[in-house]
Amino acid sequence: MTHHNTTDVTHQTSKKNWLDSHEKGYQKSISKRHVQMIAIGGSIGTGLFLGAGARLQLAGPSLALVYLTCGIFSFFILRALGELIVHRPSSGSFVSYAREFLGEKGSYLAGWMYFLNWAMTGIVDITAVALYMHYWGTFADVPQWVLALGALSIVTTMNLIGVKWFAEMEFWFALIKVAAISVFLIVGTVFLASGHPVAGNPTGFHLISDNGGLFPHGLLPALVLVQGVIFAFAGIEIIGTAAGEAKDARRILPKAVNSVIWRIALFYVGSIVLLVCLLPWNAYQAGQSPFVTFFSKLGVPYMGDVMNVVVLTAALSSLNSGLYSTGRILRSLSQGGSAPHFLSKMSAQSVPYTGIMVTVAIHIVGVFLNYIVPSQVFEIVLNMASVGIICSWAFIILCQMKLRQAIKQGKAEPVSFKMPGAPFTSWLTLLFLLGVVVLMAFDYPNGTWTIASTPVLALLLVVGWYGLKKHRAAANGEIEATPTSATE
Repeated sequence: MTHHNTTDVTHQTSKKNWLDSHEKGYQKSISKRHVQMIAIGGSIGTGLFLGAGARLQLAGPSLALVYLTCGIFSFFILRALGELIVHRPSSGSFVSYAREFLGEKGSYLAGWMYFLNWAMTGIVDITAVALYMHYWGTFADVPQWVLALGALSIVTTMNLIGVKWFAEMEFWFALIKVAAISVFLIVGTVFLASGHPVAGNPTGFHLISDNGGLFPHGLLPALVLVQGVIFAFAGIEIIGTAAGEAKDARRILPKAVNSVIWRIALFYVGSIVLLVCLLPWNAYQAGQSPFVTFFSKLGVPYMGDVMNVVVLTAALSSLNSGLYSTGRILRSLSQGGSAPHFLSKMSAQSVPYTGIMVTVAIHIVGVFLNYIVPSQVFEIVLNMASVGIICSWAFIILCQMKLRQAIKQGKAEPVSFKMPGAPFTSWLTLLFLLGVVVLMAFDYPNGTWTIASTPVLALLLVVGWYGLKKHRAAANGEIEATPTSATE
């Protein structure tokens, strides 16, 4: 019996050392201010700046409640991730945690689904950049693909120079987004508090009750919107990947995670409440940022230009984060044998460049496809990205539940930063994510087709899993070969 226990402990120690060895080569050069901004930047995307106009049309003022609900669950996902980070900060983020708690199969699935999400999102981001550039007459004659390629080249270069450049770029991108929303919140609050009319209309909460109340079109549109809005929060989990390259991650990450919830409340929920109290909700339209609608009603010049810079920033920020995280995630996958070995290569600047370049290649192909294939196909591919992110978030929760189990059994050290209300909140979040998938299936035609085409994706994943058999055998040999006395 004792012999069996000793073998068990020895295996666990070598596994832990093996997992720790995956962090070798990374520079811990992401500072506290970077982490704070990466956390906020990840939660504010083009969804708020551009998408809110169309969503207000669909759901009216109840959009604020939808944002709040999705925001709460995003917070739970982040807190679950926070618990894992404090247990063991890793650049492989949930791919590494899935490897630890769910085995290589879990790690394989979590990583490739996440990669799918960013590989697709990036195509949308560079296409968006090109479209936003066309807003200015100067660029009107430049072909869309040239602009898309230009944006991709700049962001890729920054990512390859070193992690510090990625973090610095993300810091400024996030700052522009935060500044834009803050200006709106201040100006809007002043108008609301002073009772000053906007475009000849009195402002105030009566605008909600006068225009059909909270749910002008009933409850259903608000429910349907949940699946669109939850993806507006895609990117919050980047902070987990950044933790592996942050100085003193265990200390600064809990603060950054906790600050996200009130920022989501203020930026998302606060903005929507303000928007519907300043103008009737039906004054906003799809295709125009609601912030532009408000400021142009005030007669502020160049508002369209300013907002265009902001959405351009949001798209570049998303592209930047995507390249950063896929490079790290692919490297983590390859270290366990769940991806080809060449993806674990690092450059002299401590950047996993091969993974980044694979993603870039997919983005380039995607941009060309974007012009060739009908938009329907493109929509479905994009929806696939959302399945990828839901899958990754579910893995974060599952790993957190497994960590709790391991702590109970004495196989892991207790952590100080715990997910509030777990395991109840863990199960609730999983249930919510399942609900989002169900809502997607009912969103005909695109959502329905996406869910219907998941068996194809499953088949590809199975083929990939068997194709990587050799790589896994080599990685398993590595665990056994890791000396148990090795320390970081």
